[in-house]
Amino acid sequence: LQVFLVEKAGRRSLFMAGLMGMLVSAVAMTVGLVLLSQFAWMSYVSMVAIFLFVIFFEVGPGPIPWFIVAELFSQGPRPAAIAVAGFCNWACNFIVGMCFQYIADLCGPYVFAIFAALLLLFFLFAYFKVPETKGKSFEEIAAVFRRKKLSAKAMTELQDLRASEEA
Repeated sequence: LQVFLVEKAGRRSLFMAGLMGMLVSAVAMTVGLVLLSQFAWMSYVSMVAIFLFVIFFEVGPGPIPWFIVAELFSQGPRPAAIAVAGFCNWACNFIVGMCFQYIADLCGPYVFAIFAALLLLFFLFAYFKVPETKGKSFEEIAAVFRRKKLSAKAMTELQDLRASEEA
């Protein structure tokens, strides 16, 4: 099902939708935990938010990075890139798993606000930096990155020229 969904909707859009859904769910969990002492029914809000968080993770940030990493690198460096991505993924999972209880004790009901802030940063990064790879060859994806790099270099050179003209 996930492969069909990825091919139909596109990797970037699913990734960003998953991040945004997780962000909204993290905010809902925070609100539910903060208001739990005032409203008993907030426990249901928190439970629904947890289920939605997992669903959105499974739609976007869970599987999509593996598709994108495999498509961003040519055949030669691809195994190393996948190994580095896998290490980063499991290292972050380990750190969150080991530290969550301590962070929850420190932050109380606001523990998921940290996740919400990080998810916002990830969403912004994906919005500005992650290209859509659906239906594109490696050469087309590499060309997108080359254009961005050349564009940034051209803007720097243009700023340098303007500064030297003004001096």
